[in-house]
Amino acid sequence: MNALKLPDLGKIHPEFFDRVIYPRLGARDESVVIGPRHGVDYGVLRIGDKVIALSTDPFFIVPSLGFARAAWFGFHIVFCDVAVSGLTPKYLTIDLNLPPETTEDQLEELWSAVHEEAERYGISVITGHTARYAGCNYPMVGGATAIAIGDEKHLRGPHRAKIGDEILITKGPAIETTGLLAALFPQKFVEAGGEAFQKEAAAMFKQMSVLDECAIARTFRGVHVMHDATECGIWGGLYEMARAGAYGLRVEQDLIPVQPVVKKTAEIFGFDPFCSISEGTLIVAVDGRDADELVAALAAEGISSASCGEIVLEKEGLRVIQGGVATELEHPVTDPYWKLAAELSR
Repeated sequence: MNALKLPDLGKIHPEFFDRVIYPRLGARDESVVIGPRHGVDYGVLRIGDKVIALSTDPFFIVPSLGFARAAWFGFHIVFCDVAVSGLTPKYLTIDLNLPPETTEDQLEELWSAVHEEAERYGISVITGHTARYAGCNYPMVGGATAIAIGDEKHLRGPHRAKIGDEILITKGPAIETTGLLAALFPQKFVEAGGEAFQKEAAAMFKQMSVLDECAIARTFRGVHVMHDATECGIWGGLYEMARAGAYGLRVEQDLIPVQPVVKKTAEIFGFDPFCSISEGTLIVAVDGRDADELVAALAAEGISSASCGEIVLEKEGLRVIQGGVATELEHPVTDPYWKLAAELSR
């Protein structure tokens, strides 16, 4: 019997999901409004006159960040995936399977940060599990489910996308790649570009969330789809969105904002920022009549964004235009972050 080979770190590639995961999803249920699919980070249930969006992720804790900062990031990773549903994040369930060496002081620091963020966003913890176990290691120390709730008319998703919708992108590419690597490997950044460069890159850390821009975007009726550009970055996110909604895309790469420190990081360490993990980058499909107003509303809260493309008919394909030359958008499959992190850790 041949063993299944999964050589790449990070998310399992789409072909494997199509072949193995998606054909085996248990019992069918009519209350499932949105089930698992590429390009949608949440599932949706209809219960009575409400809909509930849920998303489950690893709880990601990197002790070298400091437990408070690490827990801040772990919390936002979990909740960004339901915030893009357009519903209001309300509840958290969490399972902490901690390494044996975790102290009570460290756990208290971690949990205090989770509590503070939950209070800030009006989120209640409703159940969970907390323990230390042999064989558990950082950074993946359990999992959590984020829950959002609201009326179905407020639900965003690929089913609401319309031909002609503009594609708006916040903050630009490789937000997480830059901020997280600079925080994890500060000396490597100092050696590569100096102390000022390292500090500027590390300051990107607090941009690694889309909760605030989702809260702004969901007040616009013309916002039809939201997606955060996590694994495989902006190119992966755009590809997954289009596949989920069965539409085409025309994207002007030169219109996508790239923060200078991100550009410098990519040049120094030799990776493509557009296919690099970017928690904190929100991709929005919005009616053109609301696009400028949404950009202004985001800017008023200190969040940069730009309109850089549009949804077209599926038969027109997925096209990226740079310098007047169009190329086909393909899924990057693997994210360069994981290889780069491994190299910097040596």
